[in-house]
Amino acid sequence: MRIIYSLAAVLLSQFVFSQDDLLSQIDTTDTNKEVVSAFKAMKIVNLESTKMLGKKELYFVVAHRFASVKEGFEGFFGLDNAVTQIKFAYGVTNTFSLSAGRSEQAYDFAAKYLITSQKKDGFPFTFAGFNSIAFNNLLKESNYPKMKFQNRLIYVNQLLISRKFSEKLSLEFAPTFFHENFVVDNNQDNSQVALGLGGRYKISKRVSINLDYAAHMNRSSTSPYHNPLSVGVDIETGGHVFQMHFTNSQGIHEAGFLGNTTGDWGEGDIFFGFNLVRVF
Repeated sequence: MRIIYSLAAVLLSQFVFSQDDLLSQIDTTDTNKEVVSAFKAMKIVNLESTKMLGKKELYFVVAHRFASVKEGFEGFFGLDNAVTQIKFAYGVTNTFSLSAGRSEQAYDFAAKYLITSQKKDGFPFTFAGFNSIAFNNLLKESNYPKMKFQNRLIYVNQLLISRKFSEKLSLEFAPTFFHENFVVDNNQDNSQVALGLGGRYKISKRVSINLDYAAHMNRSSTSPYHNPLSVGVDIETGGHVFQMHFTNSQGIHEAGFLGNTTGDWGEGDIFFGFNLVRVF
């Protein structure tokens, strides 16, 4: 439990730093020598990035995951079935934002905050925190007649650590603690730990290749699930960021892809999806 308490203590710390808006963050450094634009979108693919919203910015996000391409022509390679998340995120300040989303898997409410920024010729990393509470929407009373409200709750705490190494390359490390009040596998601990890794490599002014992966550190030996691995492309066009990707997880909420990824890259059991972001 020591690692859990340490992680929680770090996530509760926050400091205030300035942050430019989306269009001014295209590979620039501000007058305070803060390094910005490590990532163009709030998510790398599945993992949260250290990208912060500007003050009073409103983001509308549509995240879509089709079914497995293994379905072949009969299921139109997964396009006949999909999971969709609708989310709104609002920048309360340049360093603190709130979001609310809904998918078939969960209702989700989250906070994201900047702890400290990478500085040019100074501090080498950006630290941000992400905390969410979700309501599991997959647990049906018809299947679990004794289900109570608290059994549906899911808690997620992440420390996001990124570094922009060059104008092309940014990397992130994301230690994560999440707790599901109800797990299907009786051998699985409710409290779970994952280590996320992600990166972005810019191939043109507005296009990058993104990749993220998360290693579940205390998965049950009887679990049928896998670690999520995702690769995609970011395309920025004005106020839009369009992300296309392939992933072995159809889950979009953190507990969905960190703890319950069903696909297997080795068997071609992968899902095509996209994240569409509109900034207001």
